[in-house]
Amino acid sequence: MEDKNIYMTVNHLGNYESISFLKPGDRLILKKDRNNVYDDEAIAVYKDEARCGYVANSVHSVARGTCSAGRLYDRIGDESECLVRFIMAEEGSLIAQLADQG
Repeated sequence: MEDKNIYMTVNHLGNYESISFLKPGDRLILKKDRNNVYDDEAIAVYKDEARCGYVANSVHSVARGTCSAGRLYDRIGDESECLVRFIMAEEGSLIAQLADQG
């Protein structure tokens, strides 16, 4: 699978009151959250230095056709970029595409 085809679900957007500030095409930063006590493979998502959510890592929260944080974790460095592609405001989530890594 090429990097340009890797999509992920980003959840918990409502928790950070940031969904209204996001739009398709926005560039977000992915950071491995090594100190997360709930998930050893947690990947936090940031916009302009503010955390806006987490990559989904549960079969109940990962949108069909997207990678979970666990599947994405070893494919990215400690910090990577993604692009917002679709926003699902009612669910408080979005679909993002991993940005070119090369």
